[in-house]
Formats: sequence, C-alpha cells, structure tokens
Amino acid sequence: MDRLAGQISASHGRLHPAVEPFARHMIEVGDGHTIYVEECGNPEGRPVLVLHGGPGGGCSPFMRRFFDPGHFRVVLFDQRGCGRSRPTACVQANTTPHLIADIALIRARLGIDRWLLFGGSWGATLALAYAETHPDHVSGLILRGVFLGTQSELDWFYGGGAARFFPDLWARFQEPIPQAERHDMIGAYHLRLFDSDPGRQARFAQPWLMWENALAGLQSQATSHAPADYARAFARLENHYFGNRCFLDEGQLLRDRARIEHLPAIIVQGRYDMVCPPIGAHALAEGWPGCDLRLIPASGHALSEPRITAELAAVMDGVRDQDRSRKTPR
Repeated sequence: MDRLAGQISASHGRLHPAVEPFARHMIEVGDGHTIYVEECGNPEGRPVLVLHGGPGGGCSPFMRRFFDPGHFRVVLFDQRGCGRSRPTACVQANTTPHLIADIALIRARLGIDRWLLFGGSWGATLALAYAETHPDHVSGLILRGVFLGTQSELDWFYGGGAARFFPDLWARFQEPIPQAERHDMIGAYHLRLFDSDPGRQARFAQPWLMWENALAGLQSQATSHAPADYARAFARLENHYFGNRCFLDEGQLLRDRARIEHLPAIIVQGRYDMVCPPIGAHALAEGWPGCDLRLIPASGHALSEPRITAELAAVMDGVRDQDRSRKTPR
C-alpha cells in the first residue's frame, strides 16, 4: 500500500538536495528475477535501506532526499516485478520470503553488516518482516504508515470499512465489478488483473490504483490515471500479495516483535490515515520500550503529506546528529 511516489511535491523545504547514485547494480536473485539496486550519498556513511511501498510501487529519486548525503550511505532497490527490476509485473516466485532473501543478498553483496531500515506502508511491513528474520543485521527502524498485513486491515480497505467515509469513491471502485462478485473485491479484481488479455489487465489496473490514490492524501485529489505499465505492475503485485495475505501468518509481525524489541524504532503515522489506520501503529508500538510513536496531526497516509514529509526529514536529521554527537563509527 502506497501512493505514487512521483507525486511528492518538490516544494518541501526540509528535504536535502537531489543527488544521483554513486553506484547502480542489476543483481540476479534467482527464479528468473533481476533486481535494480542503487547506492547514494557517502560510500563510507551509515548504511540505510529504503523499502518502498506497494507491493509494486518501486523507488522514486525523491526518496533519496530524506537523507543527508554527506552522512548516510543510502541503498534503494525495486522489489521483484516492479520499477526497473525485471521481469515487470511478474508474480512467479514473488513472495515475502523471496523479498527477505533478496534483501539479505543485497546486504551481503554490498558488504554491509548492519543497516537502518526506512520503510512506509508495505515498506514498513517488509522492514518488520526482514528485521524479525535477521535482527542481527538491523541497527534500527524508521517506519511510516504502518501496515501489519492482517486480515482486519485488508477488510478495512477492501471490504467496506474505508468506504463508509468515501462512498462515492468506493462506488467508482466497485463499478467495473458485477454485483454478484462485490463481496470479494480482491478476488474479483484478481480474475481480471490476471486475465490472459493484457488489455483487460490494463483496464482493471487503473481503478485498482485510483482507489488507493484517492484515499492516500488527506486533502489531495486522486489523479485520473497513471502510466499503464506502472499501474499494471502495481495492481498485479499488490493484488497478488493481498490475495495471499502478504504471505504472512495472521498476526505474525506482532507475534514475533520480541525479536526486535532491543532495537530502536520511530513510527511516523498520520492521525487521519485512511489506508492504514493508526490502530496498527499503536498496537506495534505499545509495550516496545525503544519505540517512539509520533501521530502526526492533519495528515493522511502518503509520503507526500507535508507534515509527514517534514517529520521524516527531521527524524533522519536527528539520527545524523545523534551519530555525530556519539561519534558513531561508520
């Protein structure tokens, strides 16, 4: 779950200047997949891994701007099937355990021991899943718009919960689906997004994406359409993961939280997040001594929300300043 990253406004003054990667990699991870990885900032800096949303959202150059390039070694990658990774929109051998294994391979390939995880929405889900699997290789977590991959969260967004606040947009999302199939919107869209006709896939990718986009920002308006290739990859991958409950046991991320409770974490959560309601972030933070939950007023889900953007930028500058004050070895 995540909004189009490219819609982030360039006017946010708290962000760092745009930078280009100092290295780009195409890494074969097996199963016919090759993933795109880039490194930005200081090659000797503190490592940070950026985990994009979706699944299927891909990385945006704008995501680089949350990090002081003089201090951080920022690693971004497009997860299987999206962005610059290939093959695009492919769901074969594309599960949460596969993505966790990809992250482990990237870390080893780049020679990084421990890194800070920075992820929002589905990126927060993946950050938690990876950290709970490999806690010894994580130095901390910065999460935004927490999504725990539970059935209640999917029911909220695709089963009529959010529709109580947006009945007009929900009706538009349901419109392409016959009345008899509307009790299972994920399943109904799955039949069409994985139809043998690519044109039919594309037609149903747009309303799938637009339903999420419409609710991502507190005051923003939904775009009328997205680039066809982006929409197809995003919709197919997201539907694939949600139809399989994110390839997680129900409640797994909360069940296994003890594995990472020794790590510091900061959660930046929009108070009025309609995509991933704050109850998930609250449940994750409750009882975690090193977790700082920041509920941001007048803000929704999207990374592009002005107060969300400003808070995340401030968080990362705070991490930098703490590192410098402690003279943390790099």
